[in-house]
Amino acid sequence: MTIHFDENKRQFHLFNESISYVMELYRGTYLLQTYFGERIQAFTQSLPYPLKDRSSFSPNPKDWPDRGFSLDSALQEIPGYDTGDYRESICAFTFCDGTKAVGFSYLEHTIFQGKKALDGLPATYVEDDEEAETLEITMIDAKRQLKAVLSYTIFAKRSVITKSIRYQNMGNQVLYINKALSSCLDLPDANFDLLQLPGAWANEKQLKRDRLSMGVHVLDSKRGASSVMQQPFMALMRPEANEHSGEVYGFHFVYSGNFKMATEFSFFEQTRVLIGINDHNFSWKLGANEIFQTPEVVCVYSNKGLNSLSSTFHKLYRERLARGFHKYQERPILINNWESTYFDFTEEKLLAFTQKAQKLGVELFVLDDGWFEGRNSDTTSLGDWIVDKKKLPGGLKQLAKKIQAEGLKFGLWFEPEMISENSQLFEQHPDWHLHVTDYPSSIGRNQYVLDFSRSEVREEIYRQVTQILDNVPIDYIKWDMNRNMTEVASVLRETDQQMETSHRYILGLYEFLEKLTNRYPTILFENCSGGGGRFDPGMVYYMPQSWVSDNTDAVERLKIQYGNSLIFPSVMTCAHLSAVPNHQVGRITPLDTRAAVAMSANFGLMIDLEKESSVDIDKIAEYLQWYKKNRQLLQFGDFYRLLSPFESNHASWVFVNEEKSKAILFFFEILANANKPFIKVKLKGLQESAVYQIQEQTYTGDELMKFGLYLNEELFGDFQSKIIEINRIDSF
Repeated sequence: MTIHFDENKRQFHLFNESISYVMELYRGTYLLQTYFGERIQAFTQSLPYPLKDRSSFSPNPKDWPDRGFSLDSALQEIPGYDTGDYRESICAFTFCDGTKAVGFSYLEHTIFQGKKALDGLPATYVEDDEEAETLEITMIDAKRQLKAVLSYTIFAKRSVITKSIRYQNMGNQVLYINKALSSCLDLPDANFDLLQLPGAWANEKQLKRDRLSMGVHVLDSKRGASSVMQQPFMALMRPEANEHSGEVYGFHFVYSGNFKMATEFSFFEQTRVLIGINDHNFSWKLGANEIFQTPEVVCVYSNKGLNSLSSTFHKLYRERLARGFHKYQERPILINNWESTYFDFTEEKLLAFTQKAQKLGVELFVLDDGWFEGRNSDTTSLGDWIVDKKKLPGGLKQLAKKIQAEGLKFGLWFEPEMISENSQLFEQHPDWHLHVTDYPSSIGRNQYVLDFSRSEVREEIYRQVTQILDNVPIDYIKWDMNRNMTEVASVLRETDQQMETSHRYILGLYEFLEKLTNRYPTILFENCSGGGGRFDPGMVYYMPQSWVSDNTDAVERLKIQYGNSLIFPSVMTCAHLSAVPNHQVGRITPLDTRAAVAMSANFGLMIDLEKESSVDIDKIAEYLQWYKKNRQLLQFGDFYRLLSPFESNHASWVFVNEEKSKAILFFFEILANANKPFIKVKLKGLQESAVYQIQEQTYTGDELMKFGLYLNEELFGDFQSKIIEINRIDSF
């Protein structure tokens, strides 16, 4: 058993070998947070409350026997609205009388083995009920006839708690949800640094760490997607915590739309963390007996620093978030034609391209944008998924079969959620995109966002996409989404439900993807949104890998992939060796370094093979063979960050297999220095007592981890790299 309820103490204890999460029912009514951290046997203390015997500016509950108790300082699991807690609330409602005050009291609870699916939403799961145990606590505001069921799942062998809330209107009157977050965690102190992953297009997941200061700090997206600007992730770290030691709390929201992560540092030096759907442009009409289900929050605790936190996320997402045929499959080396041809290609040109790629050892060819009628630029034809017979006279089926006959798999680019004004679909259905009637619509990348909150829109796009997939032998789909929402409205929705549109869009997208991926279980789906604009846990549930950034420059990618590794494993991260000068930043970097960065993830090529020298072509072929030989380790091995490009002129990481018998170390020196210091790297993850061989030299595991290796002495010039294979041997 991993969840225990003590009737005498009125205390819930969720625990496994590594963590404890303790809550108590204060005077049988309020659900209070007591402890979240390293495993403890029991919690026996009475909680002190900062407002004991203090002023009425922090009010007490009506007819409450203890004047020292106030919701204004209590560590709560479900803080209400306008009932004595002046901090940020977890929820907000407008009731039939026009007022908003709401507060919840304990009603009942249930504990059961396993984990339920969330209706219409992606979430972590179990394959065996023995893997996890779930606690559901029902809280109620009897006056408002409103119920909230708080769900907590603890995994038996993971440092993970997942949380979500199910709100239900128990009355006969309609109410409106103005805010419905998924999780509140109140911590008793505020001695933390706040870690986040902000960014921009081609500059995603830029790690930023700041001292937590008093006030409310909000990380969010109002873009209709999780966005390139902010990953729905944050961590609270003790100031002394680093990669490999110290206490860290990590939070990740399993959702692909607007989100909000608010951290409040109160005057009493408590910390409140609130996570859920952004209340910006959000409202939900909840009729009698109707239910609103919030998405899931994954909470991870580590007392061994960030790398342990990352390892927990990596294994959970690989094993219990990603699904389907490709979950444990090695991912193929692909080549994408985009930066080689853009929109200018023919069947003959593509076949010549793929024949050369196949000889190199490439396994999958991906035909990117431009294969459908009229698509000769990014100004037209989205929404018309009809093959362009001028470019491909024999159609996609003929092209796919010819490529597969050469020994390559065939992949195809789609952007199904978008529509061009210059398209047949727009001409037939000018009201099918998100827009406000009789109000000007913003244009982004010459396209609009289709209204996926409407079933008829989804059905038409589903018809078009499946018509292709049913008739063309396709092994892979790159699913793109290249602009965010504006003028968010749906023309057929009732006035008092317009603010439901952005969430209904995401629910519609999830429904679409569930149908599509179930219909084509062997197709490998890759998530893309102008790069990393919707690389989040919600999409991982449907697509087991993602294009992390449109920026393929090796130096920029060091930071992007380093930041991404905080939460996502390498097998979910796609990287390409591209041409120089780089198409995004114009930088010229050595081929070895470009390859080393790309091979630190799912390896692919985005390069015009006709323009490469014969020497480079031979080297690329060698990279492909080396990657295939080491692919299992690089895609599924344990990952350790060693040197951060955010903190120095160097970056380094190492992959170690489960048996600790093999490791591959990557090292990068960004800029050259005259008379430079030698840089030493201490490895992680090896077996201390074992003997390891690097080329002809032998080392003990503890020597490599405690003393390390000097790595940069012979490197010369900017943007240099090393890859070092480390193998365990029997003895010296």
